[in-house]
Amino acid sequence: MLEELAHVIDYQDGWARVEVELKSACNHCKNSDNCGTATVAKAFSVKTQQFSIPSAKPCSRGDILKIGLAESVIIKSAALVYLMPLLGLFCAAAVGQLLGTVLSLNPNAFAMLFGAVGGVLGWMVAKRLAKKLERQAEPVIIQYLGQQLPQ
Repeated sequence: MLEELAHVIDYQDGWARVEVELKSACNHCKNSDNCGTATVAKAFSVKTQQFSIPSAKPCSRGDILKIGLAESVIIKSAALVYLMPLLGLFCAAAVGQLLGTVLSLNPNAFAMLFGAVGGVLGWMVAKRLAKKLERQAEPVIIQYLGQQLPQ
C-alpha cells in the first residue's frame, strides 16, 4: 500500500474533502545539489490535488490523515500510460509495413504513417481505460493523525 499524508479541507456527511501535496522524485538522493533535474523541479511550485474520501470518523478542517492506495492501481496505471501507445505504434507500424509491401508502395512510409496513427489510438484507448481504472481506485484512510502542531 502506498501511503501519503493529506490535510482535511472540509467534512460533510461522512465524506472528508482532502488535499494532498504532489511531490517530485527529486531531492531524495545525495546528488540533488548538483543535479540539473532537481534544479528544474525546485523552480516549479508545489502542486496539490483535492478529492473526497469516505471517513468513518468525523474530521475537522486542518486534520491530517494518512491515506493509502493499493500498489496494483499504480502498476496498472503505469502499464496503461507507457505500454498501450507503444503497443498501438508497433502493431500499426507492422500492418503498415505489410500493407506497403503488398501494394508495392513505399513500405517505410506506410509503416511510419500507420505507426503514428496506432500510437495516437493506443494513447486514446489508454486514456479511456485509465479513467475507468481511476473510478475503481478508492484511496482509504489508514490513520487519523489529528491537527498539525503550530510552527
